[in-house]
Amino acid sequence: MRNAKSPSAPKLSTEARQWWKRLTTEFSIEDDAGRLILQTALESFDRMRACQAAIERNGATFTDRFSQPRPHPLLSTERDARAAMLSALKQLNLDLAPLNDRPGRPGGS
Repeated sequence: MRNAKSPSAPKLSTEARQWWKRLTTEFSIEDDAGRLILQTALESFDRMRACQAAIERNGATFTDRFSQPRPHPLLSTERDARAAMLSALKQLNLDLAPLNDRPGRPGGS
């Protein structure tokens, strides 16, 4: 029997904790495996955000010892963290499409 109170969010940034709360509530992620996958996704999200902040601070390139421009080393880490986050979210198999009240494609605005 499950505890009536759901476990609190793991150690994450404020933004990631908000996502944790929203996703666990909206999609009823209650099993341990689902929560572990979500935790992995949000840890990757935090890593991606940290890389983005460092890249924003330092610029997307730097000059090496030969005065040649080089990409910031965290660009690949940011890319990998984004891929890990998206992969974990995909594993959760969340139905992100809004429900239609009639057949056919949704109308445009």
